[in-house]
Amino acid sequence: MRRLPFALFALPIAVFVAPPARAQNPDPMDIRACTAIQGDAQRLACYDRATHRDDTVAAEQKLADEAVRKTGVFRQVKPETEIAAIAPRSLLDSRWELEPDSKLGTFNLRSYQPVYVMPFFATSRRNSLPSSPNPVDTVTQKQQLDNVEAKFQLSLKTKVWQGVFGDAGDLWVGYTQSSRWQVYNVPQSRPFRESDYEPEALLVFGTGYSVLGWNGHLFDIGIDHQSNGRSDPFSRSWNRVVADFGFECGNWMVRLRPWWRIPEARNDDNNPDITDYVGRGEMQVLHFWNDQEFNLTLRHSLRGGAANHGSARLSWSFPLDGNLRGYVEMFSGYGESLIDYNHAATYLGVGLSLLDW
Repeated sequence: MRRLPFALFALPIAVFVAPPARAQNPDPMDIRACTAIQGDAQRLACYDRATHRDDTVAAEQKLADEAVRKTGVFRQVKPETEIAAIAPRSLLDSRWELEPDSKLGTFNLRSYQPVYVMPFFATSRRNSLPSSPNPVDTVTQKQQLDNVEAKFQLSLKTKVWQGVFGDAGDLWVGYTQSSRWQVYNVPQSRPFRESDYEPEALLVFGTGYSVLGWNGHLFDIGIDHQSNGRSDPFSRSWNRVVADFGFECGNWMVRLRPWWRIPEARNDDNNPDITDYVGRGEMQVLHFWNDQEFNLTLRHSLRGGAANHGSARLSWSFPLDGNLRGYVEMFSGYGESLIDYNHAATYLGVGLSLLDW
């Protein structure tokens, strides 16, 4: 049986015993009213209301939520001074802690690539027979696929070593997973058509130079692995040495990312010509305007003739409610996923984003 507060029994006694001038109860917001509450949690909540501390916590939580949206870092509620300290100074600094006074230590979980879910992801051309120059990785039985599916992506990173070379260089690790789900394909039992897994490790440096009015703030170099975790003939994977050069000017950011594929034994290579389709590097252009984000990513093989291939991905995210954002993506070219690395198609997706780049 629930124990009634002592104040409920004390009140009638006080009315008859106490003199009329003292028969008034303390105001509910008076801190004296909290002393009669026996439950610890309820008594603490009463003290918070009486001292207006709950208003302060709510304000700090609002600041923390705004900091998460702007920087992509997940942190506990902190005082306003600390929250202000992690406010973004620049687009790249807000994502990679490049300045000395932006360092937040290790193992703070952050967003990396956009995190989204698109219930509608449609293609102009299905890849019913994935192929590769390696005969072992060429599908011979036509796949029964729908043109419309769902796609979602999870992408996180964290710093595991701050100050690798004294005050310079931070080691980050990241993980990105994107899945294409034939959720509307009832006759085939709604299978996952393709899921790509991409762990990577990057040694990140803050830089300070200018090129034609653009500020060079970032350089990193690292190892990237990407695979779809499937067996032959659907298996696809590759390993790369990657580098990033990050520039920004106002609300614009440009990232140049060349890479070199680590060679594999030809008999074990699931996709020996992947660099002639997915490319040997990419350029990413981001623009932030009126709380909206526009992102264009271009890839190219950097070759001519029969090896002249590439792709373009354009995305747009915009605010809906709090941290929830709308997300629209269009892709055209080769390599929307690993299984489609040498398959050209156009894709259009619409959904929701929780965290942007």
